[in-house]
This record gives sequence, C-alpha cells and structure tokens, in this order.
Amino acid sequence: MSLKVYLAARAAEVDAAMDVFLPKAKQRPATIHAAMRYAVFAGGKRLRPVLCLAAAEACGGALANAIAAACALELMHTYSLVHDDLPAMDDDDLRRGRPTCHKVYGEGMAVLCGDALLTEAFIVLAQTPATKRYGTRDYITELATTGGSKKLIGGQVMDLEGEGKKLTRRELVRIHEAKTAALLTTSLRLGAMTANATPAKLLALTEFGHALGLAFQVIDDILDCTQSTEVLGKTAGKDQAVEKSTYPAVLGLEASRREAAKLTAAAMAALKPLDRQAVRLEEIAAYLLRREY
Repeated sequence: MSLKVYLAARAAEVDAAMDVFLPKAKQRPATIHAAMRYAVFAGGKRLRPVLCLAAAEACGGALANAIAAACALELMHTYSLVHDDLPAMDDDDLRRGRPTCHKVYGEGMAVLCGDALLTEAFIVLAQTPATKRYGTRDYITELATTGGSKKLIGGQVMDLEGEGKKLTRRELVRIHEAKTAALLTTSLRLGAMTANATPAKLLALTEFGHALGLAFQVIDDILDCTQSTEVLGKTAGKDQAVEKSTYPAVLGLEASRREAAKLTAAAMAALKPLDRQAVRLEEIAAYLLRREY
C-alpha cells in the first residue's frame, strides 16, 4: 500500500485502540475523562505510535503485540502537549486547529488532564506482551526514563530557561535531543522491543530515531516561521514572539534546510542493518522531510 494509505490505516488502528483503553467520557468524574478524550482525539499525525508499529514490523513483530505500546506513546505525547500549552509554559491557545485543553476546561483541569494521561500511559503500556529478550519492566523503564527529568521534562526545563537568550547550536541540540528526539527514539525502540529485536537492530533504530527526531524539530522550527496558523493548526510565529532560540534563529533559514536534509540522510544510513525490512521507515523519514517544501 502507498505511504499515505499506510499512515492513515495505522493512525486509525491506534485511535480505535485508544478509544478502548481510555475511560469513557461519561465515566465519573466525567469532566476529567471528557478532557482527556478532548486532548487525545483532537487529531494529529500519530507519528510516534506509527513509528512504533513500523519498527515492530521492521523487526518481524506482530502489530497486535505493539499496539498497547503505540497507544502509551501517544498518551505521553499528548500529556506533554497539554502541559506545554499552559500559560505557565508556552502559553498557547490553539493546538491541532482547536482551542487548547486549558481554554476549554480551565487551567486546573488541564493540569490534571495531563497528569491523568501520563499515568494512563503506563497502565496501557503494562498490557504489552513480554518477549524472550524484553519484559514489562523493560518497557516501563524505557518510557519512564524518556519522560523524566533527564529527557522530556529536562528538555522543557532547558527550553523555558533558554527563552530570551541567544543559545549556541550545541545548547539548542541538547534541548531537542531531550524534548523531541528522545520520545521519537523511544517510539522506535519500544516497537522493536515488542518484536524481540536483536541488540544490533535495536541500536540501528536508536540511531535512526535520534537523527530523525532532530530533523523533525528542525523542520518544525522552519514551519513555525514560514507557514500560517491555519496550515500549522497552532499559533504561527510563536517561537519568535517569546524570543525562543530555534534552528532558523541560530543557523539561518537556508542552513536549517540543509541541516534537516543532512540529518534525514544520517537517519536513512542508520537503517542499513535492517536492509529491506526498513523500507517503510525510510519512506516515513523522506515524508517528514518533505513537510517543509
């Protein structure tokens, strides 16, 4: 099937599974469950769960064994967006083309919504079947480490502390290794782990995820300063408004485009140990690079 059809099919499978995993909107206390579903089902590319499923396929695994991990990744990602959008963080009113969670449910409920989604992610992840090499402890440790103070949260801390400052290229990379690349890498690693991947394949996917994650962030930064709010589904020019260091701000626009292409090429090269099994992952990497053009 074409990549477009593949992405839509996998996203639909993830949405159907999350609909089952999440508490129903009317389950008491209804407000928090409605807020959780509002945030989760606001749309989005489902990139992280799709990468998880694609990595499982590339390692010869069954999608049924990876679906819980894929959903857990999307729940963690959505929690991070809900909290990032809060007035105390990035202070944004629009996400995926709709009012952000705190604009609809209030700041207090949005905080609790993010907390609940993060907790739910581990409940869902724990339902992933063990393999010969990896068990529930490995899955939980993998995702918890990624979501902790040294990676996802640490990246947000560095991002907040960097506002209004002129960061070096290395400082910028450090932020996005933690904030963006870490969760994309873990998406691939968890998918591979559910397929009982060999250490060599797991390493290849780790290197692929790191390069792909940084390329994804470079392109996001380019889009933020070149596209409209309507196209992005979130407030355009927000980074510049809060004096946040971005790749175009640090490197310049054209150099950022070259950097995105260079990182994508590095990601492709990392997949060589998987040979033809990684074709779908290569297609996804190429597709993400084309978002900018």
